[in-house]
Amino acid sequence: MAWTKLWVIAYRDLTRNRRRTFFTLLAVALGLALLIVLNGFIAGVVEDALQNSIRLQTGHVQVRAASFPDGKRSIQWRDLIERPETIVTQAEAMPEVMAAAPVLWTDAILNTSDESMGLQVYGIDVASRLYDPIRASLVAGNFIEANDRSGVLIGKRLADSLGLKVGDTIRLTTINANGEPEEGLFVIRGLFASGVLIYDEGTAFMPLAKAQAFALTGNRASVVMIELHRQDDADAVAAALAQPGLQTLTWRDLNAFFLQSMNAAMSFYIILDGIVMLIVAVIISNTLLMAVFERIREIGILASLGMKRGQILRMVLFEASIIALIGIVAGTILGLLGVGFLTQNGFEMGEMAASAGNLPMSNVLYARFVPDTFAWLAVWTFIVALVASLYPAWFAARLEPVRALHTS
Repeated sequence: MAWTKLWVIAYRDLTRNRRRTFFTLLAVALGLALLIVLNGFIAGVVEDALQNSIRLQTGHVQVRAASFPDGKRSIQWRDLIERPETIVTQAEAMPEVMAAAPVLWTDAILNTSDESMGLQVYGIDVASRLYDPIRASLVAGNFIEANDRSGVLIGKRLADSLGLKVGDTIRLTTINANGEPEEGLFVIRGLFASGVLIYDEGTAFMPLAKAQAFALTGNRASVVMIELHRQDDADAVAAALAQPGLQTLTWRDLNAFFLQSMNAAMSFYIILDGIVMLIVAVIISNTLLMAVFERIREIGILASLGMKRGQILRMVLFEASIIALIGIVAGTILGLLGVGFLTQNGFEMGEMAASAGNLPMSNVLYARFVPDTFAWLAVWTFIVALVASLYPAWFAARLEPVRALHTS
């Protein structure tokens, strides 16, 4: 019997109980749509956190002293870069580099009359393009200037929590390069709202020269931070800037813990994907098995007329294929519409973003189109549907014609 005839028979069998077939198709479509939306949203969350970290903290490449400790902030002279401007000049001469600037990091305590809070202070080159995102996120006041000896920027969320506003004076205390406490009065010049809570709640910016004077580090800097036109060029730029006494790290090195954590977390989502597909498989298997039981006598007649067991098996597999293909098309359309909606409107986290710990998660999260992942989800849905139909197909193919014909 020609394959086209088997397809016709399979389609006809599915239309006999249209309600059951419709709900099975709906289960496949909704299951796949759910997986596409979920995976698109998770991909968006991971990419958002990674890009926030690169944009606001690590850059694409960092050059720092070989002794600079991983995961810590040291302002000891031996851990800092001397004459960072030479590295900046070298980096900016490279066509792959969009911007490069020295940064001095130091931990400080912000003191008000009522409360104290730990901060990370960034001493920055205020003219660098690296800080265009902070400049664009100003919601009050003005951006600091290079010759400002007492001005700072802080996050609006931090200011609101402490009852501060533009023009207020705050007291910052740090441990300087000599290991001694250093205290200074600063005026809030502006407030920023980057949308990333861990930065908006715990970061202060001041001109690099003032930070160096405040921490007694001379003209030294913690790192030279480099932003590229394409992040895929990070390895080449890092290799070109390597020299004795310095370490050059790419965004992968600097975000290694985050990337490893995300890879570990993805195993959970793979399990979740598997559970959804297992539910779809059970529904398909149940539908086909019920259809076979309803058609035992018909299958016996077909077998007695000469239809081979392999043809009966393929007929049931074709039924599963029709259900899977139609369900996949519908589910893909629904899923892409859902991802498209979340890429435009996003999901507002609100206070839940504060529970992300050190994860640089935005207040509003958006989904992301990942065609490769969506394609694999569709392929696996089809494979699972075929696997789920194997038992009903085997059961139908093993029916003895005589016994099947005597089944009422």
